[in-house]
Amino acid sequence: MRKVDVITGTMAPLDRGNVDTDQIMPKQFLKRIERSGFGPFTFFDWRKDPEFVLNRPEYQGARVLVTGPNFGSGSSREHAPWGLQDAGFDAIIAPSFADIFRNNSAKIGLLCVELPAPAVRALLDVALSDPATLCHINLQAQTVEAGGVRERFDIDPFLKHRLLNGLDDIGLTLQHADAVAAYESRRPDVFPTTTPVT
Repeated sequence: MRKVDVITGTMAPLDRGNVDTDQIMPKQFLKRIERSGFGPFTFFDWRKDPEFVLNRPEYQGARVLVTGPNFGSGSSREHAPWGLQDAGFDAIIAPSFADIFRNNSAKIGLLCVELPAPAVRALLDVALSDPATLCHINLQAQTVEAGGVRERFDIDPFLKHRLLNGLDDIGLTLQHADAVAAYESRRPDVFPTTTPVT
């Protein structure tokens, strides 16, 4: 997993609340097990509408998705954050997130930034009125800046540590490789052993 520190890019405004994972990544695309290749299927049904905001040329290449409350609700499918990341998004800004979606996102390095509803509304308005405006998210400082809006956000210290250091679940375990190896060396031969990852 890559490290997350500073994210700078344009914003795509998805001015909707309660966007669930079924809309983010429809069920017919859940047959694959690799994390890549899901970007084209993100918001598949909504993209059939030529006027859907993410179809508009001015929002192509946006790295930050700004959206409404309760983003990522519904079923706990990892494919939803996989698709958003594969579609080019490095961060999602919303007033609130479903807990499982937030945790699944953190495991792959997709930053979920929770801001007060008025600040999110201001960012949506900036993105709608001037799509070229850059958004700067500094995870270390926990700040978001764009078009005159400057807000500080809270984040769980453990999630922040994971993101800043690029640690997925395997990376967290490998931080204790020496302790695991020492434990395995003391186990009787009758028990199964693990082979260290090199």
